[in-house]
Amino acid sequence: MKKLTCLIADDEPMALNLIESYVLKTPFLELKAKCSSAIEAMQKLEDEKEIDLFFLDIQMPDLTGLEFSKLLPQKSKVIFTTAFDQYAIDGYKVNALDYLLKPFDYTEFLNAATKARNYFESLQPTLEKTEKKQGFFFVKSEYKQIKINFSEILFIEGLKDYVKIFLKDQPKPILTLMSLKKLEEETSIGKLHENSPFLYYCT
Repeated sequence: MKKLTCLIADDEPMALNLIESYVLKTPFLELKAKCSSAIEAMQKLEDEKEIDLFFLDIQMPDLTGLEFSKLLPQKSKVIFTTAFDQYAIDGYKVNALDYLLKPFDYTEFLNAATKARNYFESLQPTLEKTEKKQGFFFVKSEYKQIKINFSEILFIEGLKDYVKIFLKDQPKPILTLMSLKKLEEETSIGKLHENSPFLYYCT
């Protein structure tokens, strides 16, 4: 499974830096942004739309972590971090995956992060089944999302950090900033089409 992309939001600098260090030492997590408020986190989402997991402090100025969590996409999940245990019930009401009471150590953090990884891994069979049924996926190219039908692919060429997708009746290939490995992980194209005529080139 691909790494879980993460965003941290906490108005306490020491707590923000500590959680960042925990994320960076966890192999299956990828830090996309750290923010000192929920408002800043909301602004970051304009650039980083694909965030799997949010580590949110609850008490933050202007917009609390609880309020911010209600604005997130349904597919994103939250682990709350707070010094106040009275918010635990509220946290679970918004379907948080876990609740870390400050101060917490790396073992506690890792247990919560592992719970998140297990949750997302449990979704994979469903996602692969959906992709197979739909027969398409999306890639970002030239600042827009492009729909790719499996049935229209002639072959795919990997060029280090880029992928070229050659389609039937298309004179130019679609170029997207994504490694071939990541494309296979995110679309399950290799598993779904093991006997397909797709050709993979790595240069």
